[in-house]
Parts: sequence; C-alpha cells; structure tokens
Amino acid sequence: SSKTHFSKTNTSTLISKQYKEKDIYISITIHMDVVATLASQRAVVIFSKSTCCMSHAIKRLFYEQGVSPAIVEIDQNMYGKDIEWALARLGCSPTVPAVFVGGKFVGTANTVMTLHLNGSLKRLLKEAARLASQSAVVIFSKSTCCMSHAIKCLFYEQGVSPAIVEIDQYMYGKDIERALARLGCSPQVPVVFIGGKLIGTATTVMTLHLDGTLKRLLKEAGALWL
Repeated sequence: SSKTHFSKTNTSTLISKQYKEKDIYISITIHMDVVATLASQRAVVIFSKSTCCMSHAIKRLFYEQGVSPAIVEIDQNMYGKDIEWALARLGCSPTVPAVFVGGKFVGTANTVMTLHLNGSLKRLLKEAARLASQSAVVIFSKSTCCMSHAIKCLFYEQGVSPAIVEIDQYMYGKDIERALARLGCSPQVPVVFIGGKLIGTATTVMTLHLDGTLKRLLKEAGALWL
C-alpha cells in the first residue's frame, strides 16, 4: 500500500514538474517574442536602464553618429524583469545595454565599442538604414516616365533607397495600375507609399518636400535616421 502511495506521489510530482517546465518554456517563448518584437520596431534598438551609466554612454555614442535609436528603458517598463530575463537567455551579460541593429542582436557595451573603434559599427548602421528605407518607402513607377525618374532622384538625394516597382516591367503591371487608379491616384505613376501609407503622386510629394513635411514622414517611418 505504501509502495503504491509512493508511486502515486512520484507520478504526481513528475506531472507537476512537467507542467512547471512547460509553463517555464511557454513563458520563455513569450518573453523572447516580446524582445524580438521590440528589437524589430526600429533600425536601431537599445535595451537600457535609466540609472545605468554604461547605457547612457552607449546611447550617447549612437546620438553622436546621428542615429535616433528606439530606447527601451527596462527599469521603467512594466515587463522589465521579464525582458531582462529574456535578454539574459540571449546571452546578454550584463543584460544592459543591449544593442540590436536591423533586428539582429549586435552585443552589449564592450562589443559595440569594439565595433565602433574598428569602423564596423558605421558599416552596420548604413546597411540597416538601407534595408529600413527599402521597406519604409515604396515607389510605383514606369521606367519610361520622366516624372517617376525625378521622384526617385528626390528620394535618393534624401539618402533613402526606396523599393521601386516598375509597373511597365511587371507581369501584372496593368492590374497594379488599375488598383492604383481605384485608390485615387491620377496619374497612376509615380505613386509613393511611406510606412505602408499612400502619400500621393508627384505633385503631393513635391509639396511635402518643399514645406519640410516629407523629411519628417521619412524619419517617422524609419527611412531616415542617419
């Protein structure tokens, strides 16, 4: 009888342990996902603590590079302890400051300073800026359209590398053109989207450029930050 009782107790303990381990695994997955989501929100994300001198130094380094990173002050975040735990699981030691560029973990303060001193950090930032601007700005164009060419040049001059869709070279170009017309685009090219939102055709874009609004929109979309 006692043997049976012992067996049941062990089984109960084992089940309890399995559930506990499952809960921990789910918790780790959720927290890692939160960190991954936060790290992908901007081209440069720094996990920091507002009271940490080293975090302050790293943030200042990026500001001096002309970069405006997204800052996650984990001591001021309601899920700060969970984020810190997830950063530790990623191998961050110490957990702050932890720097992500282009959604990828670059390292903590020592790694970032090493990359800065050997010139690699600037290269990483330029590549991240290029990728960020491509996803942030899309121009529907025609390769033979002079106005499309002018608008593309305008964005290149702003330091932005937009994704270009040449609809006259695209298999479903006519369908895209009809869809743009339904959105109210007249003429159908060039048409500019920033941050997934329709900005307008050449006239609207030039107006926004001349009054300074275009630069603000590009910064807000993460296409301009260097």
